[in-house]
Amino acid sequence: MDDTTRVEWREWGQAAFDEASEADVPVLLSLTATWCDHCHEMDEETYAEPRIAANVNDSFVPVRVDVDRHPRVRDRYNMGGFPSTVFLAPDGKVLTGAGYLGPDGMRQVLDSVRTMWQTKGSGAARVPRPLREDEPPAGELTEEIESGMLGHLTDTYDEVAGGWGESPKFPLPDALEFALKRDREMALRSFDAVSANLLDEYDGGFHRFASDRDWSGLQREKLLDSNAALVRAFANAYLHTGSDEYRDPAERTIEYLTSTLWNGDHEAFANSQAPGEPGAHGIDATDREAAGEPPIDEGVFAGPNALAVEGLCTYYAYTDDERARRYAERTLATLRDELIEDGVVAHRLEETLSTGDDPVPLLSTQARTLAALTTAASTLDPGVLEDARTVADATIDRLQDGDSFHDGPTNGVGLVERPLRPLDANVATADALLELAVLTGDDAYRTRARETLEDFAGASDRIGVQIARYATAVSRLLEGPLAIYVADEPGSDLHRAALRMADHEKVVVPDAGERDGLECGPGTARVERGSELSMPAETPDELSERVQSVLE
Repeated sequence: MDDTTRVEWREWGQAAFDEASEADVPVLLSLTATWCDHCHEMDEETYAEPRIAANVNDSFVPVRVDVDRHPRVRDRYNMGGFPSTVFLAPDGKVLTGAGYLGPDGMRQVLDSVRTMWQTKGSGAARVPRPLREDEPPAGELTEEIESGMLGHLTDTYDEVAGGWGESPKFPLPDALEFALKRDREMALRSFDAVSANLLDEYDGGFHRFASDRDWSGLQREKLLDSNAALVRAFANAYLHTGSDEYRDPAERTIEYLTSTLWNGDHEAFANSQAPGEPGAHGIDATDREAAGEPPIDEGVFAGPNALAVEGLCTYYAYTDDERARRYAERTLATLRDELIEDGVVAHRLEETLSTGDDPVPLLSTQARTLAALTTAASTLDPGVLEDARTVADATIDRLQDGDSFHDGPTNGVGLVERPLRPLDANVATADALLELAVLTGDDAYRTRARETLEDFAGASDRIGVQIARYATAVSRLLEGPLAIYVADEPGSDLHRAALRMADHEKVVVPDAGERDGLECGPGTARVERGSELSMPAETPDELSERVQSVLE
């Protein structure tokens, strides 16, 4: 029994569903996160109430799931936030669900679900729509996808407070980066709003989101994945502007990541930090320090750490910051040595340390790791391309179904066995495959990227700003990403100049002199976009001229 909640929580697994089937009772699934304040509040106020706990224990099989450790369960049962309180039939189908429930609300729902079960049984359960409609609407990739996404951003842009949408206000790093090349004023005003409202001026790092349109109602948890993505986004804003107004938030966040979230035992980053005690953020610096650090989830997850590698490499590429390079290399070594096996990336380090089982491929984890490897190959060491190829090939072999990808193997407990084809992870996979095609010269990866993006193109007008990266990837595919081939080693003046050309969607290929048909002599660079290939450049100034000529 959990002493905090008084509820006899079971672990997610077949045993819990078998127990529910044998007892002919529903499953109560509680989706929580270590960083989630409302989850802890519900434990303290609702599940700790003795009669509610007894009711749950007697009439249901209660299952507690950490959403970071079980992302496929999260993606199938999330009720729109955490905690999610979901009632399931013993076959895993959904009876009903809610978010946070206080004691009175929980009593009413427990009575309602018990009555529903007694009168209708499993007949009241349903499979959520995303799992009933697995085949996405395919279509043609056109330039209208990019212009349509820009239209969505313009229509939802908040002229007063910055950012997109009314509430809640999330930082949306992919939207920030998409807008950076296509409507810089809108992008920079939104960058300003994010840094002014979500950046922790005391400890560094970005809070997760704000609940209100004016960026008030700050939700103060800090997650590695969102912070890593914002390091990359603000570094790219610095690339385009040269302004410390955008470099400084990235630098402050790197300070936070490499101090507060660094897990030195495993040479990687911890997953998250909880918000801390209520009111602690409003006290002065001395008292705040005395209040102590909010708790940290020390779990090492491959996907968020891969995002950190990508963000750190991006920042290093534009600044030569040695701390960013050093921590990128250390984290990358952990990914490559401890988490990747035959191209399959373990979701978290604990899996590789505590079991002898082969890791299960998860699309989001595979995609993020592939992006980290391609970014590292472009900025630090082309030698990691071998691992990148292995990860890409394993993803294609294990997760591709038709022209796009499932989120994981089609087996598991409950609705996990149902196929799910997530748009965001498919887009990330396609974008990473496109970069890999440029870095390796293997057009088979470009073909896979095209097929994946085409598989969702029939619904492109309904893709929201949260997945603006879809339009970015389509644009890069149709136009050809700006590719700079440098026949010199990483860190040379010509390579560093190539990285700093003001297009964050470019791909820089170091050590490119051996590329077939490129005719790029030692110590020179050439620029390519689509079918256009520049004359060689020998100096950074000449390279800048070549880039401009190709872009005109």
